[in-house]
Parts: sequence; C-alpha cells; structure tokens
Amino acid sequence: MRRQGINGDPMKVFVFDLLAYGENLDHIKEGAELPYPLGKRHFKADVAVRTYAEHLQAWEELDRLGYDGVGFNEHHCSPYGLMNSPNLMAAAAAQRTKNLKLLIYGNLLPLHEPLRLAEELAMLDCMSNGRLISGFARGIPREYQVHNVKLSESRERFEEAFDIVTRAWSEDVFSYEGRFWSYKDVSIWPRPIQQPRPPIMIPIVGSKESIEFAAKHDLGITPGLAGGGLRDDIIRHYAKSLAASGHRITPNHLSLALNAYVADSKAQAVKEVGPYHLYFNRTLFSHGSFTETAAQRQAGYVSQHSTDYVRPENQRAAALLREDFRGLTQEAFERQAENLPYGTPQEVAERIIAAADNAGANMVQIGLNRGAMPHEMFIEQIRRFAKDVLPILQAHEVTRVPAAEQVAA
Repeated sequence: MRRQGINGDPMKVFVFDLLAYGENLDHIKEGAELPYPLGKRHFKADVAVRTYAEHLQAWEELDRLGYDGVGFNEHHCSPYGLMNSPNLMAAAAAQRTKNLKLLIYGNLLPLHEPLRLAEELAMLDCMSNGRLISGFARGIPREYQVHNVKLSESRERFEEAFDIVTRAWSEDVFSYEGRFWSYKDVSIWPRPIQQPRPPIMIPIVGSKESIEFAAKHDLGITPGLAGGGLRDDIIRHYAKSLAASGHRITPNHLSLALNAYVADSKAQAVKEVGPYHLYFNRTLFSHGSFTETAAQRQAGYVSQHSTDYVRPENQRAAALLREDFRGLTQEAFERQAENLPYGTPQEVAERIIAAADNAGANMVQIGLNRGAMPHEMFIEQIRRFAKDVLPILQAHEVTRVPAAEQVAA
C-alpha cells in the first residue's frame, strides 16, 4: 500500500466480494445447520455458472464506475464463498477490467506450495499490468481438516511460506531449507511488475502474533471484525510493534472492512438487506467449522497469550471475536444497524468517514452484497453507492491514526 505522504492522498474505496453460492440453501438445513460435508446432490451447476458470470459483470461495473479496487478471498468446501482459487478469479477480473486494483485477501499460505503461489502471483501482476495487491491469511479450521494440515502448524507454515514467496519475488536466485519446504537455485519467471514486490496486506482477527508479524515486515493490515476499544487496542499494538521494527504508522497502513447498504431511509435499508445478512450469519458463516476461541486454542490454532496486549476492559470482546453468529436475530441486527452505514446516501457516507477517521484508515473495503443477494440488487447497490456515496469518500483523506497517537504520547 502507499506509504509516502499523507497529504493529497484521498481515501481508496474497494468493494469486498465473498462470492457466495447464488442460491439460498436454508431449505436443506438439518435442524439449525447445513449438512457438512455438503454432498454433490445439493450442488447445481447452473447456479455456479450464473454466480461466476454475475460477479464478473459486477466487477466490470465497479471498474466502469470508478471504484478503486475489488477484493477476493479464499475458502473451501462451502457455499460461503466460491473462491477456492482467488487467483483464478483475479486472473479473470484482470482481463475484464482496466483500472481496478485486484486485492487477493487472501491466499491461505499454510495450505499451499509457496513457490507455485509466488509464480502465480507474479503472473497476475504481469497480466493486470501491476494492479495486484497480495493478501496472505491463515484460513479457518475447516480448511485445515480438508487439506490434512495440523492447526498447530498453521503459524509456522504461514511464516515459512511468506519468506519463500517474498524471496522468490525479490531475489535473483535463491535456495531455501525449511521445516516444510525446501528449494535449490530458484529464479522465477515471470517476475512481478511492481518492485521490489507487490503490496502485501494481512487481515487481522486479533491475535498478537499476527499483529507483530505484519508490523515486523511493514505490511498493511485490516483490523478484522473488531470495533471500538478492541480495534483501538489492535491498532495501538500494531503502531507500537511497527515502531519497534523501525517503521512509522500512517493511515495508508490501515484499511477498514465495513458492510453498507444505500436506501431512502435506515428502516428501508434494514428491511431490504436484513434477510440476506441473517442468512449469511446464521447459515453460511460457520458452516463446517468451529469458531469458538477456546476450541481454537485447544487445537493450537490460537496461542494462550494471543490477546495479552488487550486492555482489561476489552478482554471480553476479544474472547468473543471468533464466536459464531448462528443465533443472530432480526431484532439484534436492527440494533447493530443503528450504528452502521445503512440508510440514506448521506448517512452511509458520514458513518463510513467517521469509522475511517476513528480508526485512522485511508482505505475502506465495503461489502455491498450479503449471502445469496440477487444479482440485480447487488448491481443496484454498486450503482447507487457509486453515484451518491463514492464521490464523497474519494474526496476525503484520513490524515492521522488516533490510537497510534496515544502510543506516541
């Protein structure tokens, strides 16, 4: 991400697209859950074909209307998202768009052979003429079960793969001897256009180790699902860790993930988007996985000390970060929406700017579709947001990181 100068550097607005399977599957639930594994009898090829075609059309529309970028991620074996290979989606998008930045957020480093990944990402940077932003993530427990990788190896695999990918991009010829992968006399072709490497970002749920790793390597972050005081703690620890590694935080280190919906009123927005938001949370979010922090700690995915940096008043929020949302009700969603960017264009713009200013983030990743939202509804949101909200955001610049100023003080 851009590090130089914080003046005359307007906010960048991306749309983050999970690309969920384009049919509501509540009718096949067994009790409160979708079956897992979800067998092939439930898969409809025509729905998948339509889903991919519709989202590619949506990304073309983002490009035409002047959004700064689009974000993809990687998940497996679930209708939660049909981006088993975000690199394939980015390659398709690269050929259908001209200016849109392509944020792969992200490839699951512990699960992939890293040299192949480095080569694919270098290809993508060339195919897109330098529009790649490479995000790296660890994934969720379900994906480790599918790939037969131990959860307790997740972080070590992540760090080893990161080292290999970045060395493959930047070094003329390199060799590597690691615990999981070894290579001898490697020089990849093609090379990324962006030098010394494409920008790299790390999504942060809340673990201390991920924050410190991103800071050590001067990587941009998105402080995940957290809000309020907990998000401040994440950013404060990130700023402190950056400084310890000789770097200085700026608003271009931070991006903020938010869902938004534009309507004629808050009530209309909540009514229209509510069913798709509830379907995403109740049915898709935790499909086939376990999200409870205690269980992830027991499996070795999250360390016993992962939230040591969090202030006492925010420890409960940190403990709930990975909890599932199966029990979300319409009433609870309505309460949440009171403080979220749902409503009139002016309200949506004001709430996004306020959230970005409070976090100190000069990039936002906006979710404009949820669950199995109809294509026409998604396209209408893209167009309405572009007409009435996007110009306001792109005229704004975040120039300070408030939580980091507390560290400096």
